[in-house]
Amino acid sequence: MTDALLNVENLSKSYQGVKAVQGVSLNVAPGELLAMIGPNGAGKSSCFNMLNGQIRPDSGRIRICGKDTTGFSPERISRLGVGRTFQVAETFLSMTVRENVQLAIQSATLSALLPLAFFGNLGRNFQIKADELLDLIGLKEQAERSCRELPYGDIKRLELAIALAGDPKLLLMDEPAAGMATKERMLLMQLTSRIAKQRQLAVLFTEHDMDIVFEHADRIIVLNRGQLIAEGSPAQVRANENVQAIYLGSGILYKQEH
Repeated sequence: MTDALLNVENLSKSYQGVKAVQGVSLNVAPGELLAMIGPNGAGKSSCFNMLNGQIRPDSGRIRICGKDTTGFSPERISRLGVGRTFQVAETFLSMTVRENVQLAIQSATLSALLPLAFFGNLGRNFQIKADELLDLIGLKEQAERSCRELPYGDIKRLELAIALAGDPKLLLMDEPAAGMATKERMLLMQLTSRIAKQRQLAVLFTEHDMDIVFEHADRIIVLNRGQLIAEGSPAQVRANENVQAIYLGSGILYKQEH
């Protein structure tokens, strides 16, 4: 896909002879939500962490926004326009909601290289942009609130704002709905989808909740034992015999039938 923001070709990784990822290729276009699914041990985490620069692939190529990023560090990849969220959301609990976003904006603009005294001015620095991001995710009225007072669903939304602080073109989300109640999960993914379409942001996410996957993904790729075994629309993946065989008896492929 020539206009893809993320292009991955024949990515492979082994650990002491065990092939965790074998020749995986994928792409994500602007405004698209691509879900990566598979049973435990399928290679999702290894694949995801290679894209983010946390581990180096044995072979294959990763291109982000047209640039070969294979083997780049997470920091270097982030500065190319890549945002990241994690299974367990992390914020500075002693800071306010707004201060967390301001700090993320500061870091994204390389202001983190300034003297530590600069941190004392967070009340003024980047406040307008921070409030715009908080308004985008529906937390502007909570801007002065301490993060330690927020319910977990709001923390996950705040993490999304932090990931957007550097105006990324690509967003990598590792199990974004983990730890959230069902309604909160759906609302978070609805919000993510809306932002992706509005900003033409490419989103790749892993997820165990198949309701989330089949409801919100534009396309799905399925890994099993390190190999890509299926890809396509939610309807195509649901009907794929290989996928059905993997999830045989679980019922998870049919929970969202309409």
